[in-house]
Amino acid sequence: MALSSSQIRYLRSLAHDLSPVILLGNKGASEAVVKELNLALDIHELVKVKLSGGDKDERQAQIDVLVNGTGAQKIHQIGHVVVLFRRNDKEPKIALPR
Repeated sequence: MALSSSQIRYLRSLAHDLSPVILLGNKGASEAVVKELNLALDIHELVKVKLSGGDKDERQAQIDVLVNGTGAQKIHQIGHVVVLFRRNDKEPKIALPR
């Protein structure tokens, strides 16, 4: 599902007050982290993830692993924090604007 620019702006505004739910350690994005992120996305739909240290390319690789492993969409990234969204089709919690 492709999000419109107004929907992305709305999700960014909701994510502003969120705290990171997933914190990546030295090992980065592993299968266990992807599994936990799947559970968090099922519950919350909109999740902040704090990436581990490293350069910009390393952080982008971690984001790619998380997005590809969960099927989520990257909404926003500032520095070491990325916001991911995945709609829960069974029980949607966030009403997106049109």
